[in-house]
Amino acid sequence: MINLNMTLPQRPLTIKRDVLSLPFVYYFSPPIILALLVAMFCMEGPGILRDLQIKQAPLELKDGDIQGSCRTKKAIFTSCEAKLTYAYDGVKHVAETDFMFVDLHSGDYEASIVISKTDPKLATLSLGLSMLWNRIISFLAFGFLLAAGLVLLLLTLFRILRSRGYIRQPGMLSLVPVAITASSESRGRLTLTYADTVREDKTKRMAFTQLEKGAEPIVIGESKGHPVALAAWHEHASVPVLLDSRLERINLAQEERANLLRTLTDQGLIGEQSENHPQAKSQFFVQSLKVFAAAVLLLLVALFGYWLWYVFAAPSQFTSPATDINNMMPAPLNRWACTHLQERFGDQNAPFGCVADDFKSWK
Repeated sequence: MINLNMTLPQRPLTIKRDVLSLPFVYYFSPPIILALLVAMFCMEGPGILRDLQIKQAPLELKDGDIQGSCRTKKAIFTSCEAKLTYAYDGVKHVAETDFMFVDLHSGDYEASIVISKTDPKLATLSLGLSMLWNRIISFLAFGFLLAAGLVLLLLTLFRILRSRGYIRQPGMLSLVPVAITASSESRGRLTLTYADTVREDKTKRMAFTQLEKGAEPIVIGESKGHPVALAAWHEHASVPVLLDSRLERINLAQEERANLLRTLTDQGLIGEQSENHPQAKSQFFVQSLKVFAAAVLLLLVALFGYWLWYVFAAPSQFTSPATDINNMMPAPLNRWACTHLQERFGDQNAPFGCVADDFKSWK
């Protein structure tokens, strides 16, 4: 790795503008996340507050009409909506309730109407009350994740915009190593994501840049599967600036730039970029391929485990989406599963994937 004791000229220097870039997502994502937060509070907050009030003095009604349903999405997210019509002390009331919770339940839910003794106009489902803490925790967890994502986006946006202003003002520069974590190329220009994760006093801050056409980073080594490149840190900036192999990003005198390039050439870093950069791109590709393969494998294992649970332990042969997964299984596995399901539910209608031409009998 390069000797970072090699110093830049010991005088205040400036860095060219537009060397710190920001993906477009950092501009439009904060308003979207904020809108999601507001929507979540408006949709879930009033219902939770209402049910907390009902829970102080609940009264379950024997009679009443419930029109609605619960739907499960992504296997664990259940949302319920219902219109409640009931009478209390001779007065007819109509109320609406909706809520969301996280549950691995399969099959139908049973629910009744529960009102507040102190305010009969407040009504909900018994299911909503039994899942109240689940709803509160889910609400807080999703709210925290959205808020944390919003804060991280805004912090990154603020750091880079502030650093853009500082690097154009004279200041002392120091050389630091950074890890290149992502790379893409378009029209001969490299777009790179890098992070300050290599130094002992690392900040773990991430930054983005688009190199000039034909330019390449100065790759000086490797760390944890990521290429390590040379960057310059302005004394007043919050993030470092990735350097290019021609050192054109720093405003230097011609002789100063020539001396630095000569030093880099003597250390074997300039002149080997054509070899280093393809290697870096290859590492990016291999790393991405490994992550993708691991994600696919994890998904297949999860689906296979869910399918086995359906065959041996599901409370109903009509459990969805297990029936669809079973239908997509290779013929030998499908026949094996249908045989075991028929042993458990043979006195009932066959599910999708095991049904005969009459749509009732087992095939």
